[in-house]
Amino acid sequence: MSIVVKSVCKALERIAPLRLAESWDKVGLIIESPVPRFDAKRVVLTIDLTTAVLEETLKVPTALVITYHPPLFQPITSLTLANPLQASLLKLSAAGTSVFCPHSSLDATWGGINDWLAEGIMGPQKATGKVDILGEVKGEAGGAGRIVTLDEPIPIEELVQRVKKHLLLSQVDVGRPLVQKSIKSVAICAGAGGSLLSGVDADVYFTGEMQHHEVLGAVARGRYVILCGHTNTERGYLPILAKKLLDALSELVRDESPDGLSLEERIEIGKYQLDIHISEADRHPLDRM
Repeated sequence: MSIVVKSVCKALERIAPLRLAESWDKVGLIIESPVPRFDAKRVVLTIDLTTAVLEETLKVPTALVITYHPPLFQPITSLTLANPLQASLLKLSAAGTSVFCPHSSLDATWGGINDWLAEGIMGPQKATGKVDILGEVKGEAGGAGRIVTLDEPIPIEELVQRVKKHLLLSQVDVGRPLVQKSIKSVAICAGAGGSLLSGVDADVYFTGEMQHHEVLGAVARGRYVILCGHTNTERGYLPILAKKLLDALSELVRDESPDGLSLEERIEIGKYQLDIHISEADRHPLDRM
């Protein structure tokens, strides 16, 4: 394993410990290239490892791709070029590039994606309120979702505007209950939140996507539903992750504890000028026309 891959994996563990991931998830080092390029100083951040992201990555020597979503989710019996997602992993490995996935560990950790979404709910002036863990509490490190309780209620129209501004969207889908009301509490889940949000006592369910009957059930129970598109609730966090990664790597260089890097490794990684690159090809897979 190259020093870049080893160092970045340790830094990611400090940002979003893999123990926070859901039991069903596929996280961690997904592919370790057997032919690492020791001249590669680029680390690519993306939400999905699409063929467009693959082509972009192969243009520059890259040590590691950090893809938020697991490229392989279902069990497989073979790994071939006939499958486009599998082909991407094979081509990256052959080019000396390893692949890491943080997924739900990055949702759960404090300061992760769900907390970033909560910041948007609080508004530009950081309105007063509190943020609590939604779902299973995993020690002091976080939990699967968040619930925001505002000190002062706001109209649904204002909340929708806050969401669109935070996510840089011109449109979102809104489900409205029969009886309209002001908003005091918002349950949050990045990506697909139907199962986590089901039955939660909150005025609004804010997520990327839910199944049709999940939306109908929530609205029938008097909840508002705000859906923004699965990856639209995740992609805006990548610049924050890039900064956290650089900060964590700097800490690793200074860290002399046994769970850090060896002295030789700290000296070696300290010589690198890593290029943390947010993919320009990564995008939401659906367009509104």
